[in-house]
Amino acid sequence: MLFHEGLARPSTSAAMARLVERSLLLSLLLLSPFVASAGVLELNSSSPLFGIEFPPFNTAVADTGCDGKLVAAGDERTQPASQPSPSLKLHMTRRAAEAGGTRRDLVLDSARKDAVRIETMHRKAAAARAGGGERASYSPRRALSERLVATVESGVAVGSGEYLMDVYVGTPPRRFRMIMDTGSDLNWLQCAPCLDCFEQRGPVFDPAASSSYRNVTCGDARCGLVSPPEPTPRSCRRPGEDSCPYYYWYGDQSNTTGDLALESFTVNLTSPGASRRVDGVVFGCGHRNRGLFHGAAGLLGLGRGPLSFASQLRAVYGHTFSYCLVDHGSDAASKVVFGEDPLLLAHPRLNYTAFASPPAADTFYYVQLKSVLVGGERLDISADAWAVSKKDGTGGAIVDSGTTLSYFAEPAYRVIRQAFVDRMSRSYPLVSGFPVLSPCYNVSGVERPEVPELALEFGDGAVWDFPAENYFIRLDDDVMCLAVLGTPRSGMSIIGNFQQQNFHVVYDLKVNRLGFAPRRCAEV
Repeated sequence: MLFHEGLARPSTSAAMARLVERSLLLSLLLLSPFVASAGVLELNSSSPLFGIEFPPFNTAVADTGCDGKLVAAGDERTQPASQPSPSLKLHMTRRAAEAGGTRRDLVLDSARKDAVRIETMHRKAAAARAGGGERASYSPRRALSERLVATVESGVAVGSGEYLMDVYVGTPPRRFRMIMDTGSDLNWLQCAPCLDCFEQRGPVFDPAASSSYRNVTCGDARCGLVSPPEPTPRSCRRPGEDSCPYYYWYGDQSNTTGDLALESFTVNLTSPGASRRVDGVVFGCGHRNRGLFHGAAGLLGLGRGPLSFASQLRAVYGHTFSYCLVDHGSDAASKVVFGEDPLLLAHPRLNYTAFASPPAADTFYYVQLKSVLVGGERLDISADAWAVSKKDGTGGAIVDSGTTLSYFAEPAYRVIRQAFVDRMSRSYPLVSGFPVLSPCYNVSGVERPEVPELALEFGDGAVWDFPAENYFIRLDDDVMCLAVLGTPRSGMSIIGNFQQQNFHVVYDLKVNRLGFAPRRCAEV
């Protein structure tokens, strides 16, 4: 899902591979130190990050073992319903890519995976617009996060790093490692009986072994939030008894099919020995699942849809969640926080921009881009480059932790690319013929290359300034490239996880705004 790596010269090929993998993980930002001078930034490889946060809810539990029972440690249900629990902080584990290859190979592979993901987003937005909403006509639920947290070759990038969270499901609780995905609005696990499943580490979830498992019936209103496996109307002979079958796909042929259900989810907190349990979480119990998820048990959605994990926790922790992702070169843990983080809210450089109204695709987090600044100068880019098409609902700009690099609609990308070519020091010769990424420069012997500053300006005046490590990537000792590409077909612009690294990013859905602040995420 997210991409983390610095521009500094790697010491070994193995280290380079690890750095690139991290950058493909699901995460966002943390600001690294940098030196700015006259619109120029100096690349700096040092930056830390990694973890997750949640506020306490329902019953606190203590873990007695990876796959053992969790013992109740207190009851917090006496809190007034109108007062959300304090924020909950959880550790998020990054799984390094298992694929080999050089940093260059991994970057190019991630770009190819991004392309598939972007095509999925394009089709999702177009289909939703054409149908007047995804459920106005038959249209299986889709996620742009097919490679978001990247353990899935067909939903998560293969060979890329990803952010995983240990979740204990059922009663007694059993541990499962789930991919964190901001581009998906469905939580799901592989379930027994597994009729057609991908290989995962450890046993699949067994509903028969949990006393708290309940099927969502076909007569339940929540059943209408998912699409059935077939385009024909869902048969519901006994509304209060028959299960609710679902089908969810990711556009690149990865998919999950099974029964919509309710279960207890327990998560470990960042405090030693602390955990929290949430009852009645809606999730997909998948009996047929396809995709190269590299051993993960399923996905944990953080999208805008009503069934995502973030949406279902709002009654407990409020309408806010955030994450702070370590840079791609760090071995520290990233964190996700459900609820408000007082330290983040007090950050002197916390900035907000309003979310744009989503067209029809309600899963994604749209923002209103206004302009791009390179070297402190506002570029001449038409407002049409950022607009959502009234014809088919495509275009616009989103923030996505599952896309590795950043992408801009082709007309805007051409201007951005040329701006860097014009403003780069002639001390760094252009490298021609490098696949996919452009421009690329020969920086042999230069420890900290100087590059023009990059900033994004939003429609409400907010400006997001990035350190050099967030938009230039050093592929080996000799070559560094601009980590920005164009999206010629979809017209959608995407602020990917590589650009978000070393920032604490907050999604405030009560006020409908996105916040971002430079932060050493390893210290969060």
